[in-house]
Amino acid sequence: MTAAQWRILALLVACSFICLVDRTNLSVGATAIQLDLRLSDYQLGLLLSAFFVTYASFQLLSIAGWLAERFPVGWVLGTGFLVWSLATAFSGAATGFAGIFALRLLLGAGESVAYPAYARILVHHFPEERRGLANALIDAATKAGPSLGTLLGGLFLMRYGWRPFFVVLGCLGAAWLVPWFRWMPRGASVAAPRDEPAPGVADILRQRAAWAAALGQFCANYFWYFLITWLPGYLEKERHFPKDKMAYFGSAAFFLIGIVSVSSGWLADAWIRRGGTPTVVRKTFAGAGLALSTIIVPVALARDERAAMALLWAACVAFGIYTPTIFAMTQTLAGPRAAGKWTGLQNGFANLAGVLAPALTGWIVQTTGRFYLAFVVAGAVALAGALFLTLGIGRIEQVWGDRVRLVNGAPQGLPH
Repeated sequence: MTAAQWRILALLVACSFICLVDRTNLSVGATAIQLDLRLSDYQLGLLLSAFFVTYASFQLLSIAGWLAERFPVGWVLGTGFLVWSLATAFSGAATGFAGIFALRLLLGAGESVAYPAYARILVHHFPEERRGLANALIDAATKAGPSLGTLLGGLFLMRYGWRPFFVVLGCLGAAWLVPWFRWMPRGASVAAPRDEPAPGVADILRQRAAWAAALGQFCANYFWYFLITWLPGYLEKERHFPKDKMAYFGSAAFFLIGIVSVSSGWLADAWIRRGGTPTVVRKTFAGAGLALSTIIVPVALARDERAAMALLWAACVAFGIYTPTIFAMTQTLAGPRAAGKWTGLQNGFANLAGVLAPALTGWIVQTTGRFYLAFVVAGAVALAGALFLTLGIGRIEQVWGDRVRLVNGAPQGLPH
């Protein structure tokens, strides 16, 4: 990759990291917020789900995808980033359930443009055999965000409390906008035919691959959002870990997913460069990763703390095998002219899992008094995701009749 490509990718990785820190900060401070504001487990579950109401709906209704394709994508991503940073900072001043709920809705609206923007940038500026690593690095940042956020956030909360935590995160994150507006990608890198209209929402919804990819990602997202919203609470409530111990063990789980994601993305790209087809390569990583993630089920049954943590980390390693694959699949299937819309629709539907997983888990814990059934549901849904992605999708290739080529065989249009 060129220096310009690496610079843009580094900024996307940083954006993704900050995005997930801001998205998961409520989980880190959940017990403190619940105690301070006198919230029930069900109310806490609703707060954890609120973000995904706007995040998913803005993508599912094609608002985010339309913005990413209709306007300069760099400005769309930058504006969304500013909105969610302000929502994070002002959360520290909220005095009740309604205030935090409203700010979580605003946070979701701001972050909804992120993945459609990533997809449009990657499909225009990175060839197929480089997208595995590019997506893996962005995905690894989504795991490093909760990892470091859980670790440092837990330690910060012990000393300063949850309100300064939100204010500091919102203000520090906004500093990303300075290099972004200087180096964001401008122009297009793909010579798409101009005499044919870009595929619309109806065209995408006619594709079996679009439905299978969306269902597969929904299942994987359920597993992921179960982890990032309730793992800290599980470690504190059922394993009786103190805040600092929860921070270390929880962050280690998310860190493992990120490390394995980067390794898997690099291996997948290497396999494709050596002759492997995207169909075989992407499906192998996606299917194996999600199927093996079911190792998480016995975590809740293990009485020995070390055995439970070993099983948890093994499940996270397996999930990391899957994570760089889903958007690499989507970018190839959609092609340059539909990447933003397709990714927005798919990611919007898939992130309804973010509404379901926290609320359902909260209901299960409140009803049964245990986390066991919640772990069983997460494992079963992950297995279903493996089936959707391996059996529901056909060949991993652009579904439209024309095949858009990179200009002169190489990405174009990045700033130098």
